Amino acid sequence: MKWVTWEQVGVDRMACAWLIKKYIDPQAEFLFVPAGHKPLPEGAEPFDIPGVPLFHHRGHCTFYTMLREYDLHDPVLERIARVVDEADTVQDVMLEPAATGLDVICQGMRLVSPDDQVALERGRLVYDALYAQFASEPTQV
Repeated sequence: MKWVTWEQVGVDRMACAWLIKKYIDPQAEFLFVPAGHKPLPEGAEPFDIPGVPLFHHRGHCTFYTMLREYDLHDPVLERIARVVDEADTVQDVMLEPAATGLDVICQGMRLVSPDDQVALERGRLVYDALYAQFASEPTQV
């Protein structure tokens, strides 16, 4: 299946692409369009674009929305959602120390990658590592 999002991927879009490939659609292909571009490519599922179902809801990031939409119940994924929430949306209180670092790493990943596709591929390792670390800390989940 094809998925579409805005170009210049950041922490939430990178997380969503990782989630899609790992848990929803292992054969996913990602398309990128400039911010505000209309119409979106036909036949591609849009995500992290304002106005589409797979976007921020009730103050939560798109990653969080996708966990609910695809009925993914995993405490480690839920903790990653909290981290991405804090990194991607305005928060009054920061509870996840990893949030700021993850945001900076994802921004840097985009800067050192020649395009968004490469940034997503490189970002998968970051999210695999984050998942592994959180999974190794069962009392922290």
